[in-house]
Amino acid sequence: MQVNIPYGKEKIKVQIPEPCNILIPNKAKIKNQNEIIEKALKNPIESEPFEKFASKVEQLLVIVNDATRPTPTSKILEYLFPVLSSHPDVKFLIATGAHRAPTEEEYQFIFGKTYDDFKKQIFAHDARKEEDMVYLGKSKNGTEMYINKMVPDIGNVLVIGSVEPHYFAGYTGGRKSFLPGVASYKTIEMNHKLALSDEACSLALDGNPVNEDMIDAMNVLKEINVFSIQTILTGDHKLYAVTTGDLIKSFDAAIKYAHQIFCVPLKQKGNIVVTVAPYPMDIDLYQSQKALDNGKLALEDDGIIILVSKCRDGVGEDTFLKLLSKADSPKKILEILGDEYKLGYHKAAKMAQIGIRAEMWAVTDLDDETIKKSQLKPYSDIQSAVDDAIKTIKAKGKQPKTIVMPSGSLTVPLI
Repeated sequence: MQVNIPYGKEKIKVQIPEPCNILIPNKAKIKNQNEIIEKALKNPIESEPFEKFASKVEQLLVIVNDATRPTPTSKILEYLFPVLSSHPDVKFLIATGAHRAPTEEEYQFIFGKTYDDFKKQIFAHDARKEEDMVYLGKSKNGTEMYINKMVPDIGNVLVIGSVEPHYFAGYTGGRKSFLPGVASYKTIEMNHKLALSDEACSLALDGNPVNEDMIDAMNVLKEINVFSIQTILTGDHKLYAVTTGDLIKSFDAAIKYAHQIFCVPLKQKGNIVVTVAPYPMDIDLYQSQKALDNGKLALEDDGIIILVSKCRDGVGEDTFLKLLSKADSPKKILEILGDEYKLGYHKAAKMAQIGIRAEMWAVTDLDDETIKKSQLKPYSDIQSAVDDAIKTIKAKGKQPKTIVMPSGSLTVPLI
């Protein structure tokens, strides 16, 4: 059968023999997008309406996602433009976490038509800039909470996020806008070390130490006034639902919508899984790893998983690559992690866990040497990788069963 597989902003036609199962986020009926936003803003959860919230404060900080997420920030800002543009003192902070600042093109993507109006009021969080941080206390797990001082200094915050499954935080959105969104590098590193736990996985919140740490971050920020807007998208990035109001309650309400879209039933695992990091989540190898982690849920032991990602900006945070390069096997990586940890090592750990039970291949724009250092087998085109995977599985005396996940970063297979 012929399958269209995303690669950057293109679709590549690939021939894959049957049986082949295409696993995509669940289809949903889409309503008028402005009506979805309007209804959510008129019915905030345990909070006054945003217009009233904004009118009562002298200063307002709007925290928005960076361009590694498909959050429809520009659509929300366009709707809120009358309120925000007339506010006497509003600033915008890009929740980059440990990522780099946005490029000019990415600023345009985030802010859309409102960019020219708000351009001088926008700031990009820099986790490595210690002078921009303020210490607010420790979490129960011992994470030292250093947060961008704009948050407590202004004290009144509008958060615009998006909620979908996340491979170690359980779900994106809500509390993630603060940790890791606007936290210091040290704080993010301490929090992400908790991702080494088996309980830190997709869909898990209760008992997930990463999520619990993020909730603790909100406890040390309890004096901050927060109005939350959480969006849920379809697999092709159309607005499906919006929840607003209290940060935790709006996040909890958004989860049920995210589950309807992204948790996809699967009757049988495959021995070949092609998992795609779609644009804009294909920004680098570091971010693309999420597609691998979701793809492993559809993969039989001793199978082959093929990551497809353009990796437009290269490797990204390279500490995980340095760890992968230190070892000659996935097992060795996990042994090293018993002795040391740096931010990014959790990515290496999750990849090593896959590498112990399956072969990992990759189709990217990265050079072959970099991919090999990542414990992945490099390919320059998708068709060649699929053809070789079919041959390899047949050589093992097995019938190839292929699963394609065109939105691997956003699809959680449920057996």
